[in-house]
Amino acid sequence: VQLQASGGGLVQAGASLRLSCAASGRTFSGYGMAWFRQAPGKDREFVGAIRWSGGNIYYADSAKGRFTIFRDNSKKTIYLQMNSTKPEDTAVYYCAAARSLGLVVNLRRMYDYWGQGTLVTVSS
Repeated sequence: VQLQASGGGLVQAGASLRLSCAASGRTFSGYGMAWFRQAPGKDREFVGAIRWSGGNIYYADSAKGRFTIFRDNSKKTIYLQMNSTKPEDTAVYYCAAARSLGLVVNLRRMYDYWGQGTLVTVSS
């Protein structure tokens, strides 16, 4: 499985931005995908995740109400719609995929594949 993230850029605070992550290769019955982000000097943190089967979606507290994850099954692509962006959203955003996503969705070690990251910069 290969993941290709795109859509990052420079925006002003309050603006919207949509990130995409396209997966190539096979998917699995328990497949799940997620977004993480890593700000300069900080650890990589969970943003949100979606199960391929059933479509359950999970968000970090920092993303609830502002970010939305959705998918396009036919394209094997997930999206991260970022609204009301803040300077603290500045980070490299990574997409990740798990062959079989269990009950725990917010830990890096749950994911088997990672994309290359796309930089989002939110200016104040």
